[in-house]
Amino acid sequence: MLYHLPDMGRPFIWPIPAWMAPPPVPEDNPMTSAKVELGRHLFYDARISLDSTVACASCHDQARAFTDGRALAIGIGIGIDDTLGIRNAPSLANVGYFPLLTRGNPHMTSLKFQALVPMFGDNPVEMGGNGREGEIFARLSADPYYVKAFATAFPDRPEVDLFTVTRALGAFQRTLISLDSPYDRFKYWDEKDALSDAAKRGEQLFFDHRFECYHCHVGVMFTDNLQTTRSASAETGSHNTGLYNINGTGAYPPEATGLHEFTGSDDDMGRFRTPSLRNVGVTAPYFHDGSVATLKEVLAHYARAGRKIEEGPFAGDGAQNPHKDGMIIGFEASDDEIADIIAFLHSLTDGTFLTNPAYSDPWPENHPASIDRITP
Repeated sequence: MLYHLPDMGRPFIWPIPAWMAPPPVPEDNPMTSAKVELGRHLFYDARISLDSTVACASCHDQARAFTDGRALAIGIGIGIDDTLGIRNAPSLANVGYFPLLTRGNPHMTSLKFQALVPMFGDNPVEMGGNGREGEIFARLSADPYYVKAFATAFPDRPEVDLFTVTRALGAFQRTLISLDSPYDRFKYWDEKDALSDAAKRGEQLFFDHRFECYHCHVGVMFTDNLQTTRSASAETGSHNTGLYNINGTGAYPPEATGLHEFTGSDDDMGRFRTPSLRNVGVTAPYFHDGSVATLKEVLAHYARAGRKIEEGPFAGDGAQNPHKDGMIIGFEASDDEIADIIAFLHSLTDGTFLTNPAYSDPWPENHPASIDRITP
């Protein structure tokens, strides 16, 4: 699909099949190829952090569908005192389609504003830029590549500052579209051999009322958090899945309570955004705090209708959480059925997306942008 953007460089071509609508694009940040390419360089540049060790890519690795394989995200202190975040790094695959960009914050709906959180946030400190913006932007401005790239991407404002950096990062992330899994080829391109027999059986089970998976993991993105250019309104699904029930009170660990953190409502305790299941086979560990290691364990959690923690500070039976979503009712399944569902979930992995050079690290080996960068 071709979009002509006058006076904004080369027209941008969305990497999507004809059957899918593009993601929404803010009027104040139109897409251009130059801006996307600038955003890709910034995404992989650790000089955007205070000590030049943490880039966006430090927590969002392409081979893992832009997650990091860790339970909790890292920050600039990882090399000093093993500083960790308080939530699991979410996948950025198809992030431009998600009206809710974080797991629990209902107000974070803009990619350019979300970029401010890792750059300047202090709970946790990820990139450590708060109050040091001038130092960081001066460092980037000294690179000859950026002098030309910012002038090309923002001809009316060729400056390295919050306005341009966050918009370039948002433009690049909006291109991270994953729609070429074996399941896509099976369902949308009529390639009947694209799925294994186990995955085909798993598809039937996934959409069966016994399991109720599809009520929250719905539609082309397998989530009820979605907006496209054709959407009449945004879907913003979030749910309490019974992961915790501390001492039978319904509480979640205080550092991550979901929507409750922002609304203060008991009804919102433990409600987190429904993640897309696309590429779920490569994004372990799972849930908002990375506390479940495998897909088999995830399914065991839902089979039980909630997790039971026997001892420790978070002890409690999540199945009895009074705030748990009513769709989480449990199920019985054979080992073969569980294996088939997992085979189906793996069929949602888009190998092309995980290796697409358009999304990969553009910096040469041992460049200052990457030489000290923490990698997953």
